[in-house]
Amino acid sequence: MKAWTVLGQARTADGNELRLQVRDDEHIILVDGQPLMSSRVHGSEEELARVGCRHLRETSRPHVLVGGLGMGFTLRAALDVLPPEAIVTVAEFVPAVVDWNRGALASLAGYPLADPRVRVEAEDVLATLRANRAQFDAILLDVDNGPEMFTVESNRTLYDDGGVAAASSALRIGGVLAIWSARDDRRFVLRLRSHGFTTEVVRVRARGDKGGARQIIFLGVKPGTVSS
Repeated sequence: MKAWTVLGQARTADGNELRLQVRDDEHIILVDGQPLMSSRVHGSEEELARVGCRHLRETSRPHVLVGGLGMGFTLRAALDVLPPEAIVTVAEFVPAVVDWNRGALASLAGYPLADPRVRVEAEDVLATLRANRAQFDAILLDVDNGPEMFTVESNRTLYDDGGVAAASSALRIGGVLAIWSARDDRRFVLRLRSHGFTTEVVRVRARGDKGGARQIIFLGVKPGTVSS
């Protein structure tokens, strides 16, 4: 079997090692040697954008936050749904991940960072949420493995009560919070409800129509009329 080729390495602020590798047509990103994502498995990441942005197809100048750039598949799917005058802010706190998406990974999702609707914020997504009160019509979060099973322990704060409260504050009335997760979590649904969200749990497959592992998208709608 052909060996993996290392295309890039970086270290997070928490000291975790990220590595980008390629073998044949598959790219993977690892955290401390453990696979985090693969370019062959992105159907559920794309569905995150579709269900999180479907209410914005006819909205005038919607503003969407994508938390966690990954390999760009969620961003690409959001851009495909949103109107031409949309604004999409991407919060990614590892500069190397942004660089990889402008270089070795760029073509995989169709060069989404080259889209003029996209703005990149090189900071932790929680900081972006706290700094932008009532600014977003949708927030798409794909950070780590969801509300549990963290590869980077500091990501826990994005999903605790403080993180959910920050997301609610950053949404406009009628806005949607969509969160990717590797598995269901009843306690997290109750947490969303305790912060006023109307909730839905969407079950998806990792490879979309091609099947794969079952994964979850948590949807929370901030009560009110969708802004336009």
